[in-house]
Amino acid sequence: MKILLITKRVPFPPNSGYPIVVYNTMKGLLQLGADITLFSLNPSKGKIDIEEISDPVFEKIKYHSVDLDTDVNVWSAFFNIFTNQSYNISRFYSDEAASQLENILRENVFDIIQFEGLFVVPYLDVVKANSNAKLIYRAHNIEFTMWERLSHSESFLLRRKYLAFLAQRLKAYETEQINRFHQIFAISEPDRQSILRFGCEVPMTVFPVAIDLERYQVDKTKTSFPTLFHLGAMDWRPNREGLEWFLDDIWPDIEKLNKDLRFYIAGKNMQKHFFEYDSDNLIVEGEVFDAVDFMNSKAIMIVPLISGTGMRVKIIEGMAMKKCIIATTTAAEGINCKHGYDILIADSADEFYRSILQCIINPKRWMEIGENARKTVETDHGIYLISSKMLKIYEQLISA
Repeated sequence: MKILLITKRVPFPPNSGYPIVVYNTMKGLLQLGADITLFSLNPSKGKIDIEEISDPVFEKIKYHSVDLDTDVNVWSAFFNIFTNQSYNISRFYSDEAASQLENILRENVFDIIQFEGLFVVPYLDVVKANSNAKLIYRAHNIEFTMWERLSHSESFLLRRKYLAFLAQRLKAYETEQINRFHQIFAISEPDRQSILRFGCEVPMTVFPVAIDLERYQVDKTKTSFPTLFHLGAMDWRPNREGLEWFLDDIWPDIEKLNKDLRFYIAGKNMQKHFFEYDSDNLIVEGEVFDAVDFMNSKAIMIVPLISGTGMRVKIIEGMAMKKCIIATTTAAEGINCKHGYDILIADSADEFYRSILQCIINPKRWMEIGENARKTVETDHGIYLISSKMLKIYEQLISA
């Protein structure tokens, strides 16, 4: 089976949510005998040097990429207001990328073409004009919902109105495009429900984040306690806002619980102002070389998201590493977890305080939750399980 994946960024190395999802999709499908071609946009922000990629999955696929400048430009953003286009979306389209994609489609026949997220959907017309493949849209997030939530939390009136405007444009675009595919993959049940409310009329299946469980090996002899940690890409606004809320409103009281308690903050593109929080008890590490080793060395994972949609890949990874995760309802959205069994849900400063306190007082509590978390991941997120189900959908589409 010949499959083309179209992605908004290069999924190598798989060191954050979107790349991990795409990477594990390719890895699982390759194991099942699929022939995979990858066409990736390579935005200037976070640009990947293709020549430096050294990865066994990369060696087994056919690969194409196009450099793209997606940086926000004040003037183009202003003039976009007077068009009917979504500025968030239009920044990911270029004639060069469309031309290269068209050449790939003319030279190859694909059975399945999968659009990985909303930002590559502008290339749908090119695909439809040059291929008879079955077309799949995978919704990594409900993009407009994230921007709506951001607008609601914005205090500056002008910026709040502009964020709401961007959200409305995104919603219109998502709604218009959703029925142009043969199949939709939602990453969680809440997202599936949201897409149905768009008026989706095509078949839809939920495929949660898949991870390679062999990569997540736990060595508790290297885990220090009492330790808290936060791990996430800090160029993603919901991560920044959530962490700022925790540091400003919650951490000062938590810090007093135990003089030996340490809180470690890590993630790529760490903003400069976070280093100002650095103290004896709070260590800002920035980007770490190996996220799995970092998670293994710490005890309790803090995920204080107050906006964002989709499924938090870092939570799934933390569960695989048997971490006790304390997260907001928003952060845990879409994950098949249960408060008090394989996760602790906290939506207020007081709830975070009490959850962290109980873990510090009773270490067996956080270890028990971590053990249950690993079982949940093994049941719901194994790479072979999800890839096999995905391949069956492909086969059904082709034979229909």
